[in-house]
Amino acid sequence: MSVATSTTRGRASNRGPASTRGSAPTRGSAPTPYAVAARELLRETLFDGARRELEHRGWSEVTMADVAAAAGVSRQTLYNEFGSRDEFAQAFALREAVRFVRAIEGALDAHRDDPRQALTAAFGLFLVAAAEDPLIRAAIGGAGEMLPFVTTQGQPLVQGAAERLRAAIRERWPQASEHDDALLAECLVRLAISYATLPVGSAGMTASSITELLGPYIDRALQA
Repeated sequence: MSVATSTTRGRASNRGPASTRGSAPTRGSAPTPYAVAARELLRETLFDGARRELEHRGWSEVTMADVAAAAGVSRQTLYNEFGSRDEFAQAFALREAVRFVRAIEGALDAHRDDPRQALTAAFGLFLVAAAEDPLIRAAIGGAGEMLPFVTTQGQPLVQGAAERLRAAIRERWPQASEHDDALLAECLVRLAISYATLPVGSAGMTASSITELLGPYIDRALQA
């Protein structure tokens, strides 16, 4: 599953984080055109620059000039790629959603034989990472300028992350119905965003509580 993409400028690329770029094409596949690869590299470099800036201050204090400087490009180059500050922020949030879901996929793989434990590990991993991640801190701290991009304006993020998680569940527990894995994936994404932006208790306790709540549904849907 990839995060939802858009044909409009400034939306996230559907090729995912930088870890997938630059790999040798498989036999019979067409190589990535230079212009596409160059654009992907530029976008990832800009996103990485924004992350570095957010490690030291809130999003309201970070200017587009700061992001461009951190990435080693001109401000005009940044605006040519993303038409506005809001477009950049939304694309950045979408990229980070892909990164989080990929980490969660690893937690699911570690517990394929125990869906309940897989959920606890995956949800706990997300919450711990979110508590330490500069993007989440930027969203919930200070003026909260980025909060709309993961809440009220976060539909592309929610849909994209839920679809990727649904595909991950389907791959690991194919016995689940399409309805069940889609419902579970969307619920988990929305719960994760809610708990990350308004945390309650320790990450471990919250993850265990979510598993306790959804456990019977998981047993029915994934262990059928």
